[in-house]
Amino acid sequence: MMSNTSALDNIGACVFDAYGTLFDVTSAAARCSDVLGDKASPLADIWRTKQLQYTWLRSLMGEWADFWQVTGDGLDHALSALDIDDAALRARLMDLYMTLDAYPEVISTLRILKSGNYKTAILSNGSQEMISAASRSASLTGLLDALISVDDVKIYKPHPSVYQMAVDRLGMAADKICFMSSNGWDVAGAANFGFKVVWVNRFGQKPERIPGKYLVEISTLNELPPLLGL
Repeated sequence: MMSNTSALDNIGACVFDAYGTLFDVTSAAARCSDVLGDKASPLADIWRTKQLQYTWLRSLMGEWADFWQVTGDGLDHALSALDIDDAALRARLMDLYMTLDAYPEVISTLRILKSGNYKTAILSNGSQEMISAASRSASLTGLLDALISVDDVKIYKPHPSVYQMAVDRLGMAADKICFMSSNGWDVAGAANFGFKVVWVNRFGQKPERIPGKYLVEISTLNELPPLLGL
């Protein structure tokens, strides 16, 4: 585990990835376990994998589609891979993706950060509608100063123009922004851009072998406020 908490001094904003960091991307499939049974976990895994792959592939191809379409395309692949043909289930899963469960420590962490006068924001691949709906559903809206979506630049993380949006929106230099993600590739991209990055390694992953070094690794967001002296 890398640890350099002194490097987190002089931070003015805490910016969070949404999916997998604040919101549990497996919760939609889990809520459909009554129908999916033992296919719930494999479906969630394939869905997420394809969703991410399609963001990267579309970015490289120059074929933009928003995250709602990409999420639907990933789900369609997952359903096909598991030989599931159920239009009602597909609609239910997509609806549930708009109101994913937040991880249990998210609200308390954001409250502590706000009490410490930090700006807070989401910077996400999600469409504006998706991250707004998820934030409302999880009662996060009043705890966030900005909801920043790749819709504005029409390319996905880890392209530098995505991270630049947080700098522009918050009016703050990259090295004054602490960025949190559970996704190793996002951690690397954000660090390579110039953010001070904390890896919320919820799933015990190994670091990616690409440019960009995070400063601190934690397992849940409960560990964030003490790193900032809160």
